[in-house]
Amino acid sequence: MRRYGLLLGLMLTGCASLTRPLGSNINPETGQFETPVEETVYLVPVEDAMMTARRILESERYDVLEKDGGLELFSSAHEPGKNNKNLRTLERYYVKGERLGPRKTLVRVFRLSYNEMENVVEQGPRVAGSINRDLLSDQSSNPLDARLEAFRTETNAQGFRRQVALEDPFPNAPGMERFRMVHGVRDLGIERQLLERLEMVPALELVGGNAPVPMRSVMMEGWGETGEAGTVRAAECGEPVEGASPLLAAGQVLFVADPLGTQEVPSTALRMLCEATSKGLPVTLALSAPISEQPLLERYLASEGTSEDAQELLSESAFWRRVYQDGRSSRAMLWLVEQVRRLRVSGKDVALAAIDGEKVQGNEREAQMAKHLLAFQSKRAQSWTLVLTGSVHARTAKVGWDGDFEPFGARVARALPSSVRALDVGFKRGTQFACRYSVWEDVECNVFAISPTNQALQLSKVNEGVQLFDAARPDGFHGRLYLGTLNASPPALQTQSKVAQLDAAK
Repeated sequence: MRRYGLLLGLMLTGCASLTRPLGSNINPETGQFETPVEETVYLVPVEDAMMTARRILESERYDVLEKDGGLELFSSAHEPGKNNKNLRTLERYYVKGERLGPRKTLVRVFRLSYNEMENVVEQGPRVAGSINRDLLSDQSSNPLDARLEAFRTETNAQGFRRQVALEDPFPNAPGMERFRMVHGVRDLGIERQLLERLEMVPALELVGGNAPVPMRSVMMEGWGETGEAGTVRAAECGEPVEGASPLLAAGQVLFVADPLGTQEVPSTALRMLCEATSKGLPVTLALSAPISEQPLLERYLASEGTSEDAQELLSESAFWRRVYQDGRSSRAMLWLVEQVRRLRVSGKDVALAAIDGEKVQGNEREAQMAKHLLAFQSKRAQSWTLVLTGSVHARTAKVGWDGDFEPFGARVARALPSSVRALDVGFKRGTQFACRYSVWEDVECNVFAISPTNQALQLSKVNEGVQLFDAARPDGFHGRLYLGTLNASPPALQTQSKVAQLDAAK
C-alpha cells in the first residue's frame, strides 16, 4: 500500500537541504539515484513501527528520547569529524510516526544538522576588555547535551544581545531550540532498514503446541456448485505458466519456495499442474500439511466436493482448525485442494500428498518431510511432483548459517540427484497472511505487507513466470518463479474477532 507525495527535506526553523546519499535511492529499473515519489504505509500498529525504528537507532549506539506518546523520537547528537567549538556541525535523528489506522502507519526518519556558525553570527559585539568565555570553554562540550537549556536572544538597554534561558519546548530533547537553523533531510538508509525489519522477515511455521479449536457449522461459499445437467465444474486452470514447460517431465520433482499465505502461489501451482496433466503426465502435489491429514484429504478427493464435504474435512482436521493459522492452511490452499479434486473427477491422474511431520522441528522435521515425500514418490516414480514448502525447506543445498542443518530439499536432492529442481520466488511488494514475531516478542498472525529483497525484486520489465539460471546458485535454487504483486489469503477458518481485525486492516 502506498501514499503518494514527494519526500522533501524537513524544515525546522530554517531551510531544508537535500543530499543525494540521504534524499535519494538507486532506482533498480534505471540504476540512477532518484528521489522517491511515494511513501510506504506499513501494515503494523504505529507503536510497533516506532519501537522498531528506536531499536535501529539504538543498534547504532544512539540514545533515543521520546515525545508525544512515542510518535516522535529524538536521538542523541554526534559530530561527524572534529572541529573547534563554534565551528562544529552536529547531527541527530528525528523520527515522526503517523497513525493512519489500527494497523496502518507512516514513519519518516530525518537526519537533522545543526551548525554552530549560524548561531555565532547572530551574537552582538562584546564589551571592550570582556573575556570571551565561549572561546575559553571546554571544546568538547556538546550544545545538545541534555544538561543545557533552550535559549532565546534578547537585546539589553545598551544594545547588546544576550541569551536568556527558556522553558524547554521539547522537554525530552533539551537544547534543540538553542539553534536558530536546523536542516533536515530524509534518511532513506534508515528507512530501508525499517522496511527490512518490518517486511522482509520469514513467516513462522507453527508446528508444535498449537491445539485445534471447536468449529461451528460453516457453509463454504461457491463450494460444490454444478453446471447444467449436474455436470461438475472444471478446474480453474488458467493459462500455462510462462517458462515452466522445461521443468515438467516424468519422474521430476520441483520445489517451489512458498512465502506462505498468498493467493498467487496456489494459483500458479494449479496452472503448472494443469499444464503437466495436459501433457499426459501423472502428477503429485505435495503440501506442508501433517501426514496425519492424508486420510482426510483422500476422503475429500473422493467426495463430490459439496459444501458439506468441505465442512467435514475442516471439522475433523486438527490442521485447518489450529489456534494460530500460519499461512499453510490458507483459504487459497483449501481452494487448491478442491481444484485437485476437480482434476481427478475430470479423469486426470493427480495425487495429493501431506508430507509434514508431527510436532517436530529442526533437522528432525526436515528428515521426516524428506522421508514422507520419498515414500510417496516411490509409489508414483513416473509422476511429475510439485512440492510447495517454505523457502528454507525448498533449498537443495545446505544453509550457510548452520552447518548442521540440512534442508528438506537438500535431502531429497541427495536421494534423487538428477531429478530435483528448486525455484525461488520473485515478486513485487504486496501482502501475505502470516505469523511473525512482533517487536514485543509475541506471535501475531495477521495480514502483513511483504517486500522482496533486491535480489528477488520483480522489475516492471520482467513478466510473471519462470526464469531459469545458467547454473544452480549456492543456496540450491535453479531458477526463480516471478509472481507479480502478492495478495494475502486469510485462513480457511477464522474466529469472528479475527474477521473483524482483517476488515479493519483493509
